[in-house]
Amino acid sequence: MISTAIRVARVGSAAELAAAVLMVAGFPALMLAALVPSVPAFAAAAAVTYLADHYLHRKGSYLINRLGKVRAGLSIRFLIRQLLLVLLLARLSLADNLIYYGAIACFIAFYGLQAPHGALVQLIRNRRRMPVATRNVDLKSRIRIPDAPPRGLLHRSAEKMLHLDLAAVAGILLAAQVKSALVGFIGIGITVVLATLYVLALVPFVRGRRIPPKADVVLAAVDDWLAEYQPETVLYFSGSKDSAYQVNMWLDTMENLDSKPLIILRERAILNNLAPTTVPVICVPGGVHLMNLDLSTVRVALYAANVGKNIHMLRVPTIKHVFIGHGDSDKLASVNPYSKVYDEVWTAGRAGRDRYAIADVGVRDEDIVEVGRPQLAPIQTWQGVPDGRIPTVLYAPTWEGWDGNPGNTSVVLAGENIVQQLVQADPPVRVLYKPHPFTGNVSKEAKAAHQRITALVQKAAAGRAIDTRFTPDTAAQAQAKTELARIEARLAELSGSGGDRRDEAEATRDGLVDVARHEEVARLRAEWNDAYWRSFPTWEHRVITGAQPRLYDCFNVSDAMVSDISSVVSDFIASGKPYAVTDSAGVGVEEFKRNNTAVRAAVILSNSADELGELLGAVRDPAADPLAEDRKELKQYLLGPDEPTSLDQFNTAVANLALKAETRNVGQESRAAAATAEAELANAVPGQRVSAAGDTDGVGTG
Repeated sequence: MISTAIRVARVGSAAELAAAVLMVAGFPALMLAALVPSVPAFAAAAAVTYLADHYLHRKGSYLINRLGKVRAGLSIRFLIRQLLLVLLLARLSLADNLIYYGAIACFIAFYGLQAPHGALVQLIRNRRRMPVATRNVDLKSRIRIPDAPPRGLLHRSAEKMLHLDLAAVAGILLAAQVKSALVGFIGIGITVVLATLYVLALVPFVRGRRIPPKADVVLAAVDDWLAEYQPETVLYFSGSKDSAYQVNMWLDTMENLDSKPLIILRERAILNNLAPTTVPVICVPGGVHLMNLDLSTVRVALYAANVGKNIHMLRVPTIKHVFIGHGDSDKLASVNPYSKVYDEVWTAGRAGRDRYAIADVGVRDEDIVEVGRPQLAPIQTWQGVPDGRIPTVLYAPTWEGWDGNPGNTSVVLAGENIVQQLVQADPPVRVLYKPHPFTGNVSKEAKAAHQRITALVQKAAAGRAIDTRFTPDTAAQAQAKTELARIEARLAELSGSGGDRRDEAEATRDGLVDVARHEEVARLRAEWNDAYWRSFPTWEHRVITGAQPRLYDCFNVSDAMVSDISSVVSDFIASGKPYAVTDSAGVGVEEFKRNNTAVRAAVILSNSADELGELLGAVRDPAADPLAEDRKELKQYLLGPDEPTSLDQFNTAVANLALKAETRNVGQESRAAAATAEAELANAVPGQRVSAAGDTDGVGTG
């Protein structure tokens, strides 16, 4: 029942649910205490509402957001509590007492200070928002960017300012209880003075040298850096904060380019969610600012997503534009007609080329280049299930998509059947459930199914934990958890402690990468991954969400996978391990294989998942696996040859396209120079017309 209430209230825990109930019930209790009247009861109810409200804010509760939407936001809740305090004084027959008028005057003055406080906070934040935010770009030597205000002034500023009324409320309540106005006026004085000082403390940060330079100065400094750095290859990306993984998957490749790389982002949310990298990054939210940047040395632009803001870069004719995508699959999105706006489309292998030919969406075959998948290097090739360990099956379904097509995801129709059969398999297997991060964003049915699958995996894990057939290595797991804590503490220290985001202007100023730190973080993340998998038994079912562990790390500890039509399948094929794909739309095995290249070496599952036995049989006895050779052939077709390496193929493609861009630009310059020379010659010899062959036609007088 509690879990149902938590889900309905959209809170994260029983403690959060309790806080929400106490806060909502606290205000009627305040009114009742004021009407009775009872100072102790009012004080107790006020304390409950203060504490519960503060707790919910700290947790970022959904309830707090909803209250703001229905005009019961933070300021209103404080105002109601203060009005009820005035009502309490009136019911205590203190309406003729000085403390009554002092309380009213205090709260009027207090709210009078809220407006300048809010205005100053917003003004400081706006002025410290850079027109161009950067990482790994040296702007510090070019422009002066002052330190941010102390974090205590701006972080949760509205909540801090409102809580300054605590002194006044406590003083007034005590004055009402002991019948002495003096203590009440002391509390009132403390509140008014502190609120005034808070406002005054903000004033210096909206003027003079405490504010960053104006936009034109910052843009000039960025252009100056670009002229010095001379980037040659740009990775361009725009999207929602949840799509940051689409650009993060290309960071290692960009770091290993032979040409000078640059990453251009369009949204601050993406910059905040960008993984650590040594590549220079420029975030340009404004389209006009982007179009005015000096990108004259760039020859190749790479696009990981088809979005409207791509047009701001596509308009540059001196650059050759390439769609590289963020995965290689048989989804319709992989053959989007939008792709024909690019000079080239790069696919992993022959399969991508054939998809465009079959789709006939206007992408010419000569504009397609096969470059492999550089990101797949970390995926390990399967050597069979290690001795002494039960097989692990990864269930990694994709999300429901925007169009409601039942074939997009197996979560709704097949997910529970798949997981139910896996957790009940005999001989047993371990299940890892790693859903797509967008699951449930569009479809309520998908979200509900995901929650049921999660509950199913967790219930099975709890049951296995008390099953005498499975014995954990408690000492080894405790040691691994200790390692995890140590690694996470060090990672938090290296990333700036506690995960607090720095001020944007400061982050731009100080955002130069520390290579030694970057390498240490990479090493620690690898150690974290190893310790994570050792921190729980190899037979324990797990639900895995969030960025860590990564999908490819899940690939490497799994012996088989169940998924849907998505790039996850194409990537998993690099491992050579058995896999199954769900025909959720029910088109039939032959039609499903004909329409989807990546499933031609897969076990095809119906929504009942009755075919899972074939997959588990291949895992338990690789020698009897009927699809092993098919997977090898399909791997080359989908992902290209193993030699040369995909990174070498990618670098070659970049170099070839840069040469095409340079050839085009030189040709344009030659034609422009010829036209200028022709015009100058015509102007230099009046009365003569210069022909296309360079002759002159006389117009003599005879």
